[in-house]
Formats: sequence, C-alpha cells, structure tokens
Amino acid sequence: MKAIALGAPGGLDHLQSIDLPDPGAPAAGEIRVRLHASSLNYHDYLVALRTDERYFGRIPMADGAGVVEQVGRGVEEFAEGDHVVSTFFPHWLDGEARVGNFSTVPGDGVDGYAREAIVRPATWFTRAPRHLDHAESATLTTAGLTAWRALVGDDRLKAGDTVLALGTGGVSIFALQLAKAMGASVIITSSSDEKLARARALGADHVINYRDDPEWGDTVRKLTGGGVDHVIEVGGPGTLAQSIKAVRIAGHISLIGVLTGGSGEIPTAALMAKQARLQGLIVGSRRQQQEMVRALEAIDLHPVIDRRFPLEQIADAFRHEAAHAHFGKICLEF
Repeated sequence: MKAIALGAPGGLDHLQSIDLPDPGAPAAGEIRVRLHASSLNYHDYLVALRTDERYFGRIPMADGAGVVEQVGRGVEEFAEGDHVVSTFFPHWLDGEARVGNFSTVPGDGVDGYAREAIVRPATWFTRAPRHLDHAESATLTTAGLTAWRALVGDDRLKAGDTVLALGTGGVSIFALQLAKAMGASVIITSSSDEKLARARALGADHVINYRDDPEWGDTVRKLTGGGVDHVIEVGGPGTLAQSIKAVRIAGHISLIGVLTGGSGEIPTAALMAKQARLQGLIVGSRRQQQEMVRALEAIDLHPVIDRRFPLEQIADAFRHEAAHAHFGKICLEF
C-alpha cells in the first residue's frame, strides 16, 4: 500500500513515498476506508517542515476522504460503499472543547491520511456530503469545520449579520460562502486585487486591500456604521489590533490562526472597551461536523478548490501553499 512519510532530516525535500503493509480487515467497532483525497492546511505544512526526529516516519495529512470498504462487527452507522470524511480530533465526539494540543490529531501526533487505505474506529469519520466529490469532502475536516464552528457552532450567525474574514485561504473562503448562504453580509481582506475580485464574484459585499489600507479596521467600522458582528481572525498579533477596531461593541472575534506569529501584544483596553468576545478555537467536534454536513447538503455548498495534485506531488502542493498563490483550498487526489 502506497503512502507518504516524512524522512530524516525533515522538510519538504524529504517527504518520501513508502510501501506499507495492507491494514487488513477491521475489528469490532472499526471501518476500513479506501482513501481518495486529502486537503492541505497550514498545520499540515508545519508538520512537513519538522526537523524533530520524533516526526521522522510520520505519515502526514489531517484530512482524509474516501469510501468504506469493510465494516467491523457492531458498526451500524456505516455500510460498505458509504462515502466518509475524517475528523480532526478523533476522540472529541461532542460537547465543549476538551483538547488543547495536537497529540491525537492524525498527521501530527499520530499517523495521518497520506495513504491509500486505513483501518480506524468508525467514530474517527463522519458521513461525507452526498453532493461533493472526495476532494471537496476532504476540505471539510479542518478548514470547513473551523469556519462552521466560528460562525455557527460557537456563535449564532443569522441573516442580516456582518462578517469580516481575513485573507482568501480555505477557512476565510468557507466563511464567506457560509455567511452568504445564511443571509449575512461579508467583508474580505487581501493584499491581492485579483483575489479580491474573485471574492466579489463569490458574493463578498466589500473588499479591502490591506496593503493599500493599513488602517482597515477603521474602514470596516465606517462601512458597517459601527463594526461587524463576527471576525474570522487568522493573522494573530499582526492583525488582532485592527480586528478589534473592526468588531462592533459586544461582537465576536474567532482567533483561528496565528500566521503573523505565536505571541504578541494585545490592545487590552480597546478589547475591554468593545466588550467583545475574543475566542481562540481549533477546528471542532464530531457532532459539529455532522451538523455541518447536513447544512452543506441543504444549501448545496461546494468548497472552492484552487488546485488538485496527485499524492506523489505532495511536496509541490506544499510549495504552492507556501507561495500564498492559492485561493481557497489545495487538494491531493489518489
């Protein structure tokens, strides 16, 4: 069975194709899945760059979608031939967050989905949306569920709300699509006028080039007459001050990324004055993913895929991601 693993001394040049033993038949409570797609996330990219020997031999990729080939004794949720998609936190099934690290995340703490087949507990997967192909379904595990939880699972997005999404990566484009489908207005930021034009074509109500407008938080507040209801904050310390300016009093900021650094100053007085809720979050639970799948089917939402690469070109796919040339998601198909 073909797979990709991170070899010594780490880095993109040492992602190598390997042969694994066939995983065999599923035991009680397990399913065997023939994997057909994965999608790239910044988290996966960081794993691929690891030079820590603990990661040598690790099979990357947190997202996986495919077809159930066999079901083990006692599995009633799935049947042979079902299309399924993996979950980010395999042991977080429902309820409030109870995971604070990546030790159980496939592709990081344990081996992931850059492989042709896998046997795992049935609860590690959910049903995939009926209207999506495997690559589209694979985008849901991390990026799709992050946007869903930020706007719906942990907040209460409703028609007439306003949403600010930073950038045009996977989570932000999902947030744009979900918000528009639910009747909200959306503002998108980017440093690329070309990407902003594509965001407008997807329904963005306002777009801001943050290189041309470094005080974009003030601009957002003027556009909305007081600030947005929800902010999808992906930058971290380099953008958070502007996001606080942009949010309305008693609004909600979802901190889902730290692209500008892992630590920095927070304008605490400004945040306090806004009386806004600043919430850090990492993806979501299996129950939230199931709810998202039902919603995507109801609104017929298709994820935006920038490019599809074969599995053996995984390093080139990560280089495309690192170049920040993509709009939406980058996928692997195999």
